Amino acid sequence: MKKWSLLFGLLMPFFVVGQSVSLEELETIRAGFEKSNYTKAMQNALSSNPITDLAWSRENEGTTDHYFTYRVDVSGITNQKKSGRCWLFTSLNIFRPMAREHFNVKSFEFSENYLYFWDLFEKSNLFLSNMIATADLELDDQKVRWYFRSPVDDGGQWINFVNLANKYGMVPREAMEETYSSENTSWMTRLLKRKLREQGLELRKLKENGASKKELQATKVEQLAVIYRMLVLNLGEPPVEFDYRYQDKTGNLVDAKTYTPQLFMKEVLGDIQLNDYVMLMNDPSRPYWKHYEIENYRNVQEGENWHYVNLPNEDIKSFCIESIKNNEAMYASCDVGKQLRRDYGVLDVDNFDFDAVYDVPFTMNKTERIQSSDSGSSHGMSLIAVEVDENEKPLKWQFENSWGEKSGEKGYLTFTDKWFDEYMFRVVVHKKFVSQKVLDIYSKKAEMLPPWDPMF
Repeated sequence: MKKWSLLFGLLMPFFVVGQSVSLEELETIRAGFEKSNYTKAMQNALSSNPITDLAWSRENEGTTDHYFTYRVDVSGITNQKKSGRCWLFTSLNIFRPMAREHFNVKSFEFSENYLYFWDLFEKSNLFLSNMIATADLELDDQKVRWYFRSPVDDGGQWINFVNLANKYGMVPREAMEETYSSENTSWMTRLLKRKLREQGLELRKLKENGASKKELQATKVEQLAVIYRMLVLNLGEPPVEFDYRYQDKTGNLVDAKTYTPQLFMKEVLGDIQLNDYVMLMNDPSRPYWKHYEIENYRNVQEGENWHYVNLPNEDIKSFCIESIKNNEAMYASCDVGKQLRRDYGVLDVDNFDFDAVYDVPFTMNKTERIQSSDSGSSHGMSLIAVEVDENEKPLKWQFENSWGEKSGEKGYLTFTDKWFDEYMFRVVVHKKFVSQKVLDIYSKKAEMLPPWDPMF
């Protein structure tokens, strides 16, 4: 009996994960709740109003205007509607000013739907390829479960755009217009995921039963033909070539010219190479001045994984200012939902005082928010403007958003430099504005990170 008692005592810590709240402890918690006039009033207010309406800091109202020392020459606001394609809209928006200038037109928009089609198609191919590559692993292996969790989705970032554009080119919106499914993507992607999971299980069974590499590849091509059919029915079929006819700023109608998507991109971008842009991240939870790569985080099988150099914000800001001063917009992504006053188009750390509403301090810093999954990049926008002081130090910045003209300040969002420090995560800058020190790090072999890391 004594031996069993001793063994049970030794094993107890391994069986007891946590302890329930006792009645005595619950009574202490209840007794500690102060029922003051403030708590009564705030309970009435919170139970009847949006929390943000009560937390809005009135003394912060009107402290941030929308004027800037330096601003990229942008025009027109795009709208991703009910889709998660912000990264694609942002990437294409960077090059819209170049297209406007090249064709001498008042407005221009690339076809987001065109590259979205190929993004979903290529992600499908990558998923099915991963199913073949991991068919020898158990179904509950962490990597296999990760792949099945989301075979395709709307999400992405700059490298995804580069992979797509380098392979498929770019086309004007007129060559492949938006559809209901491209602007309302939830049902389409839900059914694509269902079909791909079914196909993934089929490939695993075939390999388990001894199918050859050639047989698996042939089956995968047949499966992709099904995915292609579903995409065409929802989004339309991408053009192999198209005619582009337009009216320039002076009112002249320019004769139609036949393009392939690759030739169109080459004509608009000229000597610009997409691989000459460098992604910079501010992730204080990891060492700075290092090159990182996320395993299998790409959309095209033969494309690049997401990779970046992690830097302090002060260095990132200096490169951003140079790019804006030279009239070049940048891809950027941030935690847009934090401290956003959408109706004013302002992002500021002092917009909402949640501490005052609850009389409870919220004290996590950026590192802790990342590590606890409280904060991370949620939205991509073009970084287009900066206000600086007499010493060229930034005071505030501006995004060109893709939520339509009625959102924010006529489609734009202005954010303070303090907000930049807390909630900006990454920007993509042309290498000509980046220091040689950073370029040297970018050229070195990256440290590989898992895709299920809290930051990604």
